[in-house]
Amino acid sequence: MDVATARERLKNMLAELDRSIGVLRGDSPAAGDRSPADAGSELTDSDRNRALLEGATRHRGSVIEALRRMDEGRYGLCADCAAPVPEGRLEARPEAARCLQCQSKRERRR
Repeated sequence: MDVATARERLKNMLAELDRSIGVLRGDSPAAGDRSPADAGSELTDSDRNRALLEGATRHRGSVIEALRRMDEGRYGLCADCAAPVPEGRLEARPEAARCLQCQSKRERRR
């Protein structure tokens, strides 16, 4: 995937994440349309929304970092070992910062 295509995909992802984050934060007009009968489910919904918001915010940070790497000429190179990130990985996850080997090592340490 060429850099221009990757940049466009990342910008689209960022816009979609921003919309999702806005909805999860309650920025949409429909957020206040809850009836008192829904009060019992608010805690569950709140917990789920918080988890979704945290995930979307982390993903947003990954997308912004990918755009920064692109601007710095480091896009497509592993952040840990500087080896090229496989094309298929970037196709599937344009925000990927690591090759599969370094990503696996990182996940095992968690």
